[in-house]
Amino acid sequence: MAKIYYDKDANLKVLKDKTVAILGYGTQGRAHSLNLRDSGISVVVAELPGTANYAKAVADKFKPVSAAEATRKADVIMMLVQDNLQQMVYQKDIQPNLKAGKALGFAHGFAIVYHQVVPPANIDVFMVAPKGPGGLVRDMFVQSKGVPCLVAVEQDHTGQALKIALAYTKALGGSKAGIIETTFQEETETDLFGEQAVLCGGATALIKAGFETLVEAGYQPEIAYYETCHELKLIVDLINERGLTGMRKGVSDTAEYGDLTRGPRVINDLVKEEMRQILTEIQNGEFAREWILENQVGRPVYHALSKQDEKHPLEIVGQKLRGMMAWLKK
Repeated sequence: MAKIYYDKDANLKVLKDKTVAILGYGTQGRAHSLNLRDSGISVVVAELPGTANYAKAVADKFKPVSAAEATRKADVIMMLVQDNLQQMVYQKDIQPNLKAGKALGFAHGFAIVYHQVVPPANIDVFMVAPKGPGGLVRDMFVQSKGVPCLVAVEQDHTGQALKIALAYTKALGGSKAGIIETTFQEETETDLFGEQAVLCGGATALIKAGFETLVEAGYQPEIAYYETCHELKLIVDLINERGLTGMRKGVSDTAEYGDLTRGPRVINDLVKEEMRQILTEIQNGEFAREWILENQVGRPVYHALSKQDEKHPLEIVGQKLRGMMAWLKK
């Protein structure tokens, strides 16, 4: 069973006399910066001048600096730039300004697990990974609640790395909901697998396959969209709130029986075998090497596949139907 920490296990005094640098003011960066500041922690933000995120940071009354300057000023540096940029930012701005005893934090373990970032032995390396988007992390904090977080220590030079990670998570609000201890490797491999096989890759492929099956059988694409894509939110919300069993009690008996008897025919042993292969590619570094190379050559496969899917009939009919849904308009 996982070890779970709560408010009583974390002490904000660990960060009282320290400065925390937040590198990147995206959705997570903004939430981290605001929550830590509101928790009484000294925060310095690093962002590129002229960008929308820089303007947001200024609007939030921060004075953004370069990543190099933020690293020089801070005792704890939290890396919140995109995975594919972390190696460059680390080598150019962080590494030359790291001093012994500082702590380097991540919200995802990709760069460490796949050796894109190789920190020196004389610093602490930790992870704090909220299990929710930045907007939710901020909203829950404002409501005096929290989003569950994962915490991990990769390198404990000072003997204080876990205490720093727990204090950081408490300042973020996560200790109110629970902090689950993990490792960089476990977080990275399960995160990538979830994205590829279930949450993004698996779900989108399943939606498209269902849509195509109905349209190819002669059904109207608008009806196919509703039945294979639009109504998925209802099911996901029920699962999120009640689990699989609770979801099944929230739909009709006909739907539940179809779920129990036909679902395993769609996600069968062949699908699970492919999932195992995807997991193997994550574990042995094959996916990481592929993605790193893809970025180095300008993302040709990424862009081609993205454009191809943007033109899929499901996307075309979906855009029209979503335009009919007033509740989706901001």
